[in-house]
Amino acid sequence: MVTRVLLVSTNYAPEQAGIGPYATQIAEHWAETGRAEVHVLAGMPHYPNWRVAEDYRGVWRTEEEPAGVRLHRRRHFVPARQTAVRRALYEASILAHGVVAPPRMPAPDAVVAQLPSLAGGALGARLARRHGVPYIPVVQDLMGAAAAQSGIRGGGRAAAAARAVESRVLRRATLVGVIHETFVPRVAAMGVDEKRIRVVPNWSHVSGPTRPRAEMRARLGWREGQTVLLHSGNMGLKQGLEVLVEAARTDPTLRVVLMGDGNQRAHLAALGAGLPNLDFLPPADAGEFTDVLAAADVLAVTQRSSVLDMSVPSKLTSYFAAGRPVVASVAGGGGTAEEMRRAGAGVTVPPEDPAALLEAVRKLAGDSEAADVLGARGPVYVREHLSSEAGLGRITALLDEALGGAGDKALDEAPDGAGEPVVHNRPVVHRRKAAGEPAVESVTHTDKTG
Repeated sequence: MVTRVLLVSTNYAPEQAGIGPYATQIAEHWAETGRAEVHVLAGMPHYPNWRVAEDYRGVWRTEEEPAGVRLHRRRHFVPARQTAVRRALYEASILAHGVVAPPRMPAPDAVVAQLPSLAGGALGARLARRHGVPYIPVVQDLMGAAAAQSGIRGGGRAAAAARAVESRVLRRATLVGVIHETFVPRVAAMGVDEKRIRVVPNWSHVSGPTRPRAEMRARLGWREGQTVLLHSGNMGLKQGLEVLVEAARTDPTLRVVLMGDGNQRAHLAALGAGLPNLDFLPPADAGEFTDVLAAADVLAVTQRSSVLDMSVPSKLTSYFAAGRPVVASVAGGGGTAEEMRRAGAGVTVPPEDPAALLEAVRKLAGDSEAADVLGARGPVYVREHLSSEAGLGRITALLDEALGGAGDKALDEAPDGAGEPVVHNRPVVHRRKAAGEPAVESVTHTDKTG
């Protein structure tokens, strides 16, 4: 019997950054393998530029069927600037529309939710409780910690409220997935029994580079002999990208490239106005994304010094696949620094310290052989620990376990290379019988009237 699964994820394709690619690959994997009838409750595409994609502006609800997945989109507020109040309105609008207009589908056998959207987590818990089925949240970012650590305006006041909602959502779960073991103590402190927490790391969702570096550099206008330091992805508050602007200001011979979008892009552009060695590029197309990464000399991942254990940047999985050395300007005790140590594909320097960052970049630029050795470790780490087969196998095993019993075999047979400890205490959750339920018709429509 085919299992019917509802995945709740505010972010989904065509979004190419952050959580969207992971949610998309999970849903499509389950649909392609024929193991599940997959429904997804998602928001309108808006990340990382925090603007609703042109094709979806004015749209209230859609039902689509890409790659065999039944995709239910619901409109929500998208703040152009991030403050605690605006973030609360964003979450509230997701929750409100999801409650008023839940997915039009037969009852699911299980509900999986991708956090950090607290509203998505609450919707997933609500729908699972309504149908009496397992609820499995997968924690990509810890929102309570994010409110306190990210530097968002009003975040200190919002942190307690976010933690309260997050704790309630996670305590309702059958099993809780977390993408890094550094999240486990935080989740356990919210009242979740550690026996119900599973580590399900993200994977590299991109392929390796295919074009010669010299060819791509020429196309991008990066002259030979000039060191290029590239940051790719969201330009948000928690990234603390001012350190890269200051690095460009300090060393005019270094070319600093910020590729992507986000709510801090305009601020960063204003901060670096007049710097001829600071470039802003739009997100690269999926087909040449890793080619652009590989064309750089050094790849940068940055975080504010206050960011400790709230997130592990998804960009790292792509950076490692590109085969270039990484400089991580991050706190030494967080999950990002731990991933850097495991991969051995770069160096870590103190956060928000332009001088330390520049020193590391100059050392790599001055010793191309050592830089190549570090960069080459990235693809090896991807093959051994971050393959999509391993990552999707872990998520599938998590679902199987929550459905009861079937997960034992799936976990034992999941591809090797998790690279993380996995707790094996497995509560038995009995699966709701789905026999006799009506079939779902294939429906595609767009509602702009609400």
